[in-house]
Amino acid sequence: MKIGFLQLHNTADKKRNILRLAEGVADLARRGAELVVLQELHNTLYFCQEENTDNFDLAEPIPGPSTNMFGEIARQCGVVIVMSLFERRAAGLYHNTAVVIERDGSIAGKYRKMHIPDDPAYYEKFYFTPGDLGFHTINTSVGRLGVMVCWDQWYPEAARLMALDGADLLIYPTAIGYETSDTPEEQQRQRRAWQTVQRGHAVANGLPVVAVNRVGHEPDPSGRTRGIQFWGTSFVAGPQGEILYEASDTEEESIVIEIDIAHSEQVRRWWPFLRDRRIDDYGEITKRFRRN
Repeated sequence: MKIGFLQLHNTADKKRNILRLAEGVADLARRGAELVVLQELHNTLYFCQEENTDNFDLAEPIPGPSTNMFGEIARQCGVVIVMSLFERRAAGLYHNTAVVIERDGSIAGKYRKMHIPDDPAYYEKFYFTPGDLGFHTINTSVGRLGVMVCWDQWYPEAARLMALDGADLLIYPTAIGYETSDTPEEQQRQRRAWQTVQRGHAVANGLPVVAVNRVGHEPDPSGRTRGIQFWGTSFVAGPQGEILYEASDTEEESIVIEIDIAHSEQVRRWWPFLRDRRIDDYGEITKRFRRN
């Protein structure tokens, strides 16, 4: 399978962001991509650096303007697209939602972000209701996709559930970066930890992982912090955690990479982790904490 992704620096000009995405998807398709993955909340700046009710105006229904537009692009280019939107489900009810568009322009499925962070400069709980669709794969013409979103990537339980639902690969649209006052050493520890945990999901489940992040500095509109330096480093890992491609941590990139989905079968034969799971003894994993 040939996978394309766009690692972009967003601006306050939403129309320009969307135009660049449209041009980028078409270019990836011309270069042979069958599946295109976009970064988290790709239409706008990462607005969650502040709590501002005006930002709810950025949300849109699904289906809606963006799914219609990217649906037409998918149809014209003959590609499957994984996109990421601020979903307006109802008045006062909003989600951070990944949508998968099939080659014919139809919506193959969607996933609502389950794990919602609430940290300085990442005030997502103010905006997003936790997802209620569970961890279910989305079947497409290029395979069964285990799509999650950003903060979900830190949770091995989520990756495992997608694997148990038959995912052919795990996909994470992402928006993550440094608080610019952190030391360079701390910044690198965070960036490498982010990649390491996802490579662990690849190994533990015998599946490729695709993580697509934005890149570049975005100021904090509230002025409380120095803003976020999104660290890019979008990557594709194989089913043994091997890095097949790693993007720059400072520059935009448009990449097409071919992965061998069938190789996962061989890896799972060598390392039969699913066979050896003690499913009869994992009941307490659903507790918040085992002791008291």
